[in-house]
Amino acid sequence: MDSFVPKKIFFTKGVGTHKDELHSFERALRDAGIEKCNLVQYPAYFRPAVNDLQDTGVKRVNTRRHYLLCFEPLCTNEPKRLLAASVGVQFPPTNHLMVISVNIMLTAQNEKQAGDYAEDLAAAMLASTLGIDFDLDESWDEKKEIFKISSKIVRTLNVTQSTICKDNKYTTVIALAVFVF
Repeated sequence: MDSFVPKKIFFTKGVGTHKDELHSFERALRDAGIEKCNLVQYPAYFRPAVNDLQDTGVKRVNTRRHYLLCFEPLCTNEPKRLLAASVGVQFPPTNHLMVISVNIMLTAQNEKQAGDYAEDLAAAMLASTLGIDFDLDESWDEKKEIFKISSKIVRTLNVTQSTICKDNKYTTVIALAVFVF
C-alpha cells in the first residue's frame, strides 16, 4: 500500500482562454505544464509521507506516470469578472495529516487575498480534524507568518492563479497540488 502514498509534491498554476469552455480548461492545464498528465483528483487529507517539496516539478513530469492532483478549476465567460483559484496547504510539525484546501472564487479578491484565505482554510481544517479549538485571529503570528495550533507551529503556503475574463471567451483558472509517487 506504500506505493499509493505520495513521496513528493509540487505546485503549479495556469490560465486558459478560448471560445469553448473545455478547450479553455485544456489551455489552463497547458499553461500549468501538466496537459499530458492523467488527471485524478485526490482527497484533501493525507498522511505526510511527502518528504520532498519541489518548486520545479513541472519540468520533471513524465507522461507515463500517474499523478494525483488536488484542484478545482474555475471558468466563466462573463467579461470583466475576476477569477481566483488557490490551493493552500499546511505542513504539520509531527506525523499528523497534511491538509490541503482548495479555494475558488468569482470574486473581487485579489491573488494575495485568495491565497491567504486558502492557507487559513487549510489551518482551520487541520485544527478541526485534530479536534482542536481554533481561533484564526489568536492563532496567527504575523511577525513569524505562522499558525500555532495547540502550541505547535504549523507552516502553510499557497499557490494562486487569478485573472480577469476578457471579451466573451471562456477563461479558466486553475491552481494545483501535484502528488508524485
